[in-house]
Amino acid sequence: MSDPSSTSTPQSAFNRRRMLTVALGGAAAAVTLPAPAWAVTDKRPGATKPPSLTPGDRMVAGRVSSVRALPHLWTLSEHIGPRIGGTASERRAADHIARTLDKLGYDTELQPFPVADKFLAQLSSPAGLPRDLNWQAGASPNAALDTTVRAEVVDVAAGAPENYPANVAGKIVLVDYVATEKDQLVATAVAKGAAAVVFLPADGVYPRRAQAFSPTLPTFETQPAPIPVVGVAQAQKHRLRERLADRRLVLSIATSAHRNLTSHNVLAERTGRSGAGGPVVMVSAHYDSVIGAPGANDDGSGTVLCLELARVLKSLPINATLRFALWGSEEQGLIGSRYYVAQLPQAERDRILAVYQNDMVGTSWDPATRYWLLSFTGESNRATDEVAAAATRLGYQPRISPVTQRGASDHQSFQEVGIASANFSWRGEESPALLEPPYHSPEDTIVKNISLERLQVSMELIGAATYATAR
Repeated sequence: MSDPSSTSTPQSAFNRRRMLTVALGGAAAAVTLPAPAWAVTDKRPGATKPPSLTPGDRMVAGRVSSVRALPHLWTLSEHIGPRIGGTASERRAADHIARTLDKLGYDTELQPFPVADKFLAQLSSPAGLPRDLNWQAGASPNAALDTTVRAEVVDVAAGAPENYPANVAGKIVLVDYVATEKDQLVATAVAKGAAAVVFLPADGVYPRRAQAFSPTLPTFETQPAPIPVVGVAQAQKHRLRERLADRRLVLSIATSAHRNLTSHNVLAERTGRSGAGGPVVMVSAHYDSVIGAPGANDDGSGTVLCLELARVLKSLPINATLRFALWGSEEQGLIGSRYYVAQLPQAERDRILAVYQNDMVGTSWDPATRYWLLSFTGESNRATDEVAAAATRLGYQPRISPVTQRGASDHQSFQEVGIASANFSWRGEESPALLEPPYHSPEDTIVKNISLERLQVSMELIGAATYATAR
């Protein structure tokens, strides 16, 4: 990738004219973010010219507010935290989303579907761990589960027998993770009398950072390891080693197995003037996240965009039925959206004019200066065309990518069966593969990874496109 300072539209283009400090949900600390500060007819930060808006654009762009969406984002990413598909955390998020849409007057339902078992761990310390990170990790399904271990920590680096000090009996060991050696590394720790193994992943190649994981141990499939074995994220690894280098460290590791799981899609709609059998316009996002990730941007940002557009569009005149879909278990392979599409009869699929999928629409990462139009087929369709047209009206056209081939989000589930859909996302200038360092990380928090200005622009673009289609 190029030097971020050389990008043509740097983050400094987002004019930080005022700061927003919001105390949310009884949080102990306030969230301070740059707040959008432009009128509906103003030139947007980073835009090339003032907007030329239709009356419909004005009705949407003049009402949507990323500031109003922030309390929802706090509830999802800070209060609930990681929302792991099929677990109680994901269900709490689904219930919050459904309650919000119910109160807005939409016909709302939860669509259940089965998902695989999950194995999680929670790290804590009597002395406290850094609060700017989430401390959820993955637990091995082939080791001790539903148990808690509290012990002093020892770093044994590569984890070979010669790396161990004289006595680690009863202690938690930090071990560098090597996939081809993982079973032997655990066997060594067990033989040495360790109380638990914390696997530390190799650092990712910038800007990627390794995420938390649930280590599988084939050797221990029939007879699980007698101690907990967990996999932490890169950010957690560095903090643990920094703490241990500075002082004695005692950790508590609580592992848990979550079995026989049900995940949910949250579906909400408002019937337009064309009636119950008329065309449908969908706005969607996934609301789950990966292990250890609070998911503020991925995809809390897309989720709250949907909630804010639902608020604004609930009373505007529309011909088509407007349907919001918040997908469960996207991170496990688009499970929620694929289940939804599989249940749709062909006649219902044919009603859908466009699906606007929003995934990672609010990052504050400086190099994420391009708003990407991502199509699974690589071809344009009604969704990409409407957003591109909205971008032109808002003065943003040069910041929008050409239609670019890429799957790996829920638009793919629709395009696989011929429904017009696309994914919309802020990413690096040169490639949609350039995702921010907090991606899938314990650092995907509001403070570290959210720009209310980018989220506001996303809301205006998708809102204008959706309303133009639905009218």
